[in-house]
Amino acid sequence: MNSIAIDLPHHRYEVLVESGGLNQLGSLVQQVAPHTRAALLIDQGLPDQHIVSAQSSLQKSGYDLVIEPMPVGENHKNLDTVCATYERLLSGQLERHSPVIAMGGGIVGDTAGFIAATYLRGVPFIQCPTTLLAMVDASVGGKVGVNLPQGKNLVGSFYQPSLVIIDTDTLSTLPDRQMRCGLAECIKHGIIRDAELFTWTENHVDKILSRDRDILIELILRNVQIKASVVTADEKELGQRAHLNFGHTFAHAIEAAEKFDSPSSCHHGEAVALGMVAATRLSVVIGRCDPNILPRLTSLLARAGLPIQSPHLPPTKQLLELMRVDKKVAGGQLRLVLPTNLGQVDLVDAVDEQHIVDAWDGLRP
Repeated sequence: MNSIAIDLPHHRYEVLVESGGLNQLGSLVQQVAPHTRAALLIDQGLPDQHIVSAQSSLQKSGYDLVIEPMPVGENHKNLDTVCATYERLLSGQLERHSPVIAMGGGIVGDTAGFIAATYLRGVPFIQCPTTLLAMVDASVGGKVGVNLPQGKNLVGSFYQPSLVIIDTDTLSTLPDRQMRCGLAECIKHGIIRDAELFTWTENHVDKILSRDRDILIELILRNVQIKASVVTADEKELGQRAHLNFGHTFAHAIEAAEKFDSPSSCHHGEAVALGMVAATRLSVVIGRCDPNILPRLTSLLARAGLPIQSPHLPPTKQLLELMRVDKKVAGGQLRLVLPTNLGQVDLVDAVDEQHIVDAWDGLRP
């Protein structure tokens, strides 16, 4: 398998990337979390073929499984779901060394990770992401948590997995819209850290969307490596890890305003795409960014099938209020990640509010 190591001062784990990785899930988990019981928390929308592969491999390796389907959608990523799952783990007699395995997208991974971090004060946690977005972002780095009605991820922790297993075959059944949403995070990584990756993505976007297996493996490896380098340098987001939030302060406001799952709401990757456009336009207006970056960004997002404007945005006043309760507010000041050039971003405080208003308005057709 292709392997990327995450080396932290207190913990080391591997991210394994390979076609057919779920068939080896049981033996791989036994190497890092040997036990007789395990919990497999799965996305309710996951195709049966992937669930069967994982379940069969785990049972062959000696695990007695508690299998818990988890409801899909940001509106279910909450403390009610967490408490219901605690009950299932207790009734299944999971112990301190029983691994919790998350299999699905970022919502399942974030929720299951928070459960693993808090059940019995912490049990081994395994990530098996099955969406592109989760593979390149949510499954790596140890951010776990759930939403409150006031906003996204306002309850959570840093809890590193014991292992991440990425089976690229799961992308063959991923809906096109979710595939595009994952690509938004890949584009983000190019903007914040790697101009060469951004150009590579421009040149290969069609093959990515057509699910070319070799291209997908390269895409995932390159993006995981970026996430790994940032996480190992700044695990608890005291500095440069905040760069990963490029576009997200705008995006989270959109998602919170739309109550996460209304019929017309953006998916996370779509909100991030809009947020990146707003942040880049803002950076250009205040003179911090090369103006040539914005048309390249909007062109790539459009080619990837991602939005660069939306007629359905909530009122700007409401969006500004939601930005003010974002986790990245410090000392009452909103902190924004703004690009300066391809592969470079800065964390900027005290941006004039009118410029933020104009950035929002620029997203409206």
